[in-house]
Amino acid sequence: MSTHERIGTIREAINEALHEEMARDDRVFLMGEDIGVAGGVFKVTAGLLDAYGPERVIDTPISEAGIVGLAVGAAMTGRRPIVEIMFSDFTTLASDQIVNQAAKLRYMTAGQCTIPMVIRTAMGAGRRAAAQHSQSLHAWFAHIPGIKVVMPSTPEDAKGLLKSAIRDDNPVMFLEDKMMYNQSGPIPDGDYTIEIGKARIHRSGDAATIICTSSMLYPSFDAADRLAKDGFEIEIIDPRTIKPLDEETLIESAKKTGKVLVVDEGYQSFGVTAEIAARVMEGAFDYLEEPIKRLGAADVPVPFAPNLEDLTIPSAEQIYSTIKGMIA
Repeated sequence: MSTHERIGTIREAINEALHEEMARDDRVFLMGEDIGVAGGVFKVTAGLLDAYGPERVIDTPISEAGIVGLAVGAAMTGRRPIVEIMFSDFTTLASDQIVNQAAKLRYMTAGQCTIPMVIRTAMGAGRRAAAQHSQSLHAWFAHIPGIKVVMPSTPEDAKGLLKSAIRDDNPVMFLEDKMMYNQSGPIPDGDYTIEIGKARIHRSGDAATIICTSSMLYPSFDAADRLAKDGFEIEIIDPRTIKPLDEETLIESAKKTGKVLVVDEGYQSFGVTAEIAARVMEGAFDYLEEPIKRLGAADVPVPFAPNLEDLTIPSAEQIYSTIKGMIA
């Protein structure tokens, strides 16, 4: 673990992790649309083509099914591919390769074949990109056995979790919120990794617990700051990985505070907020002072109009008012 750090963005942290893992292990290579010469649609892979050449940084045709299928085959032969899918919406075009191949081959071969691959993709609304470029589909993949689902929210977590994902012998969906690429914070130097499946307590408190994923961390901070001025200290926990889920940390916090709000940018119906709420309720039922509350995206296609799009995403004001109603 590194003891030195610098300040940088999530974009820089991911790029640094890719650089370090490609230098460390020549089995690691990248594939995706416009990731080489252009450096990726969000410039995350900038400079990697110059550093490692076209055999390890491969610009592909526009065929998500082909890209992921190629990666599955490469992983079966011992390579460690990292695929970039421009937007998480487009992972649907590779659903057979992800769900029926990558997720299942280790099980179907009784462990004789591992699938060490990472699929990086940008998720989330906020960029006025309309319904087909703004979805958060992480709950889909968390539903499938054999896939790990990682959702970093800080530069430190982005670097540490990506390095761990690349070294994992299972397929990992690495979901990057497109609105957070410029989010800045400490980036540890050197070979910094974070264990997949461990939540992070960002803020301690005893009045209530907010469990928030990915981009929802920052409006949760804003709401907690307002609540602190009202005299209430709120505990904020980011699971960081929703599969596997660190149930122990979430349940212990619920036992301490007795009040829990779960916030996620995915659709609220049949989604991550429901699963987390159910698991926490089952583990901390006797300690809860009231039902667990949830905030998620509205059950509508993401609008193009900015004023309407903003209404579909949980806000700091909604988080504040929901918690205030629970503790007042």
